[in-house]
Amino acid sequence: MKYILNLFLFVFSNYVFSQTLSLQECVELAIEKNISIKQSILDIENADVDKSNAIGNFLPNFNAQSSHSWNVGLNQNITTGLLENLTTQFSSMGANIGMDIYNGLQNINSLHRANLNILARKYQLDDMIDDTKLLVANSYLQVLFNYEILNAQKSQLIVAKEQLKRTASLIEAGVLPIGDIYELEANLSTQEQSIIQAENNFILSKINLAQLLQISDYENFNIIYDDLDIPFSQILDQNPKSIFEKALTFRNDIKLGIINIDIAEKDIEIAKGTLQPSLRAFYSYSNRIGYSDRLIGTGDYYFTPIGTVLSSGETVVREVENRMVANPLSFSDQFKLNEGQNYGLSLSIPIFNGFASKNSVKRAKINLERTKNSFERQKLELESQINQAYNDSRGAYKFYEASQKTVKSREIAFKNTQDRYESGVVNSFDYVQAKQRYEQSLSDQIRAKFDYIFKLKVVEFYFGIPLSID
Repeated sequence: MKYILNLFLFVFSNYVFSQTLSLQECVELAIEKNISIKQSILDIENADVDKSNAIGNFLPNFNAQSSHSWNVGLNQNITTGLLENLTTQFSSMGANIGMDIYNGLQNINSLHRANLNILARKYQLDDMIDDTKLLVANSYLQVLFNYEILNAQKSQLIVAKEQLKRTASLIEAGVLPIGDIYELEANLSTQEQSIIQAENNFILSKINLAQLLQISDYENFNIIYDDLDIPFSQILDQNPKSIFEKALTFRNDIKLGIINIDIAEKDIEIAKGTLQPSLRAFYSYSNRIGYSDRLIGTGDYYFTPIGTVLSSGETVVREVENRMVANPLSFSDQFKLNEGQNYGLSLSIPIFNGFASKNSVKRAKINLERTKNSFERQKLELESQINQAYNDSRGAYKFYEASQKTVKSREIAFKNTQDRYESGVVNSFDYVQAKQRYEQSLSDQIRAKFDYIFKLKVVEFYFGIPLSID
């Protein structure tokens, strides 16, 4: 049975990882397995625990205790009054309850801070997810880029092989000199080397993406290789200022910065609470049970002299009750007789504690200013990043348009050179140079296309448009 189960799991795991994944599926898988995201989720759970502690501060503190002890050794015998080696037993029990009535609103402010901290941890998690999405999209597009480069190289290899065949035929026909074939054979070898390099880049980019998704089965991992065209987007019709203003309304890192300021302000209120008086109510109950014999009165009395009057010589006597040894009272009787209670209010007024409380307030105020400065720096960095991404995207599009024109020109020049070469007007060296320039223009066009797509997605990301390559 165990063997069958293991076999099923192995087949299932290979089935899962043999599936081609879309960008959205890659993003979901990365979010699911990302260790930093898992840690951030634990941070939220820890913040929930802190909130539970803050709620607990409003509730009474209740404690109960009990003990049973043996006293062994030299003790006074209560029946004889003599010191003897005895063993005595005692039981004690008690309970106490206390509750804050007022402590400078520290409990209320601590609860508010706990709620803000939970919200901050959620924003932190969402911000981490956003960064993961962008990272996965970049890696995904890198795989597609290397895939297109590889296909372009393979297509050019086919062209190189066909041209080599035509050249061999033209040499046999006496149109071209026999030396031209060597240049084409060298070009074919160079083309094959380029394919090897392209395949290596493609495999490495897939491995990089798989590692990002924490998939170890690189060979069976794959993505959807759709023909990717330049996406239609009106985002560049916006200006960087409007994109920045929009980003301020929804970016999780901005929300986190605002919450951090609120938390810092709440820390000041908590610190100020230590400067105010605190009032606490308390109640305690105690009881004690003994298990030793006891002396009790018999009801019979006798007189015993205790002194003499000096003036008259008259003896002074005292009435004393006869006593006898009796067993200890029952547990219930002692429980009723020996109980004790203590209750009241405790007022604490802070007068001087070495400036500790005042310094805590000062530190909290300094931390607030640091948090505000950090938030302003964060906004400036975000604005700078948006401006950079916006201008990079516009520049990348212009570069792509220029690459298209270059490809058309290089293609026409190559075809013209090819026709002249097959007519014997130009040599093989000129032909190979024209071909390589054309191939380089194709690679530059592919690189420019993917560079623009990614930079465009970054701008859309800042504007709140979900990541997609459709």
